[in-house]
Amino acid sequence: MYRIGIDVGGTFTDLVAVDAAGATMLAKVPSTPEDPSIGVLAGLEQLARHLGLERAALLAQTDRIVHGTTVATNALLERKGARLGLLTTEGHRDVIEMREGLKDDRYNLRQPAPQQLVPRQLRLGVRERMRQDGRVETPLDPASLDAAIATLKAAAVEAVAVCYLHAWRDPRHEQQTRAALESALPGTYVSLSSEVLPQIKEFERVSTTIINAYVGPVLARYLARLKTRLDEAGYNGPTLIIQSHGGVAPLVEAGRLAAGAVLSGPAGGVAGSVYAAVLTGEPNLIPFDMGGTSTDISLVVDGQAALVMNRGVGGHRIALNSLDIASIGAGGGSIARVDAGGILHVGPESAGAMPGPACYGNGGTQATVTDANLVLGYLDPDNFLGGARRLDRDAAERAVDAVAARLGIERVAAA
Repeated sequence: MYRIGIDVGGTFTDLVAVDAAGATMLAKVPSTPEDPSIGVLAGLEQLARHLGLERAALLAQTDRIVHGTTVATNALLERKGARLGLLTTEGHRDVIEMREGLKDDRYNLRQPAPQQLVPRQLRLGVRERMRQDGRVETPLDPASLDAAIATLKAAAVEAVAVCYLHAWRDPRHEQQTRAALESALPGTYVSLSSEVLPQIKEFERVSTTIINAYVGPVLARYLARLKTRLDEAGYNGPTLIIQSHGGVAPLVEAGRLAAGAVLSGPAGGVAGSVYAAVLTGEPNLIPFDMGGTSTDISLVVDGQAALVMNRGVGGHRIALNSLDIASIGAGGGSIARVDAGGILHVGPESAGAMPGPACYGNGGTQATVTDANLVLGYLDPDNFLGGARRLDRDAAERAVDAVAARLGIERVAAA
């Protein structure tokens, strides 16, 4: 029997199959951002060919798939999540905007406030109040709730975050609100703070609940498509989604707590590094994961990866356990550009899988890190990806020449 690991990145989808004896087989295909499940199935097809099997035969012999995905990450960073509404205790709708009264860079007077995921007109107060000890101060007012739901219905929201004061102590008002939402807005994704983050600190709780509702429908739709495609391909085992803390969750749970998968892709690499530390007897490592779009860096100290409880992603706070990972927008597909002042910048824009770097020959013309590496001779144009793709050195040189001309230097120096 096989176990299969799948990592869908912004540029490539990587797969590994491990048999009962521990032997491995690798596959790599371009990612398909419009529907990542297409790239996953293409990767499974390639993996099966490498093993001398039909795809259906491989999946029939697979007892587990573990999947790291950047779907939730990209939805948050690219602001492509659900149209969202927020229901909160009357008078508290601006907690998400006031934050904690602090900025990440508190001495930067020009730092703009983060753009909110929920527009203010869709942040609605509901008349209710729970005390910090769990006693009801003000019962949930049905008329106030119905009016708020009517506003959300008129706005055609896809998801609703519900975060009432002290709901972590007693969730009954949030649960009653979910029942009303499911009746009035069937099919709407509902995220309750008492389920997402049942603990004190209102700003962290509302921020995490909003992010969960924002990326939840996007991730849930992707996971549903993936399950359908895998079912049709003949796979009937469990599919586990890597979580930001390095563990895994089944599909349904991953879709319900989508905020927990925002660092799914990078977390897989760090979890693998922890295992590598055990295998090599080297307890202190620096995991360095450079992909096509970004580079992720972490630390393994005494065989353990550090966890953090509060982290910012795209300027938004997520107060769930996650591995301590630093990400920068620089990868193999990162595009080089020269600004009006003659300063060279690399990233965060990426050429992605299509058209990709100029040397891929898919119509890309902008110089990337991969083009520079080819010009410098670090890559073998005839043996890229094991010979699966031949790189176009002439196209890479033309792209780098354009950057060199803007900088007024030679090609190699620009690369």
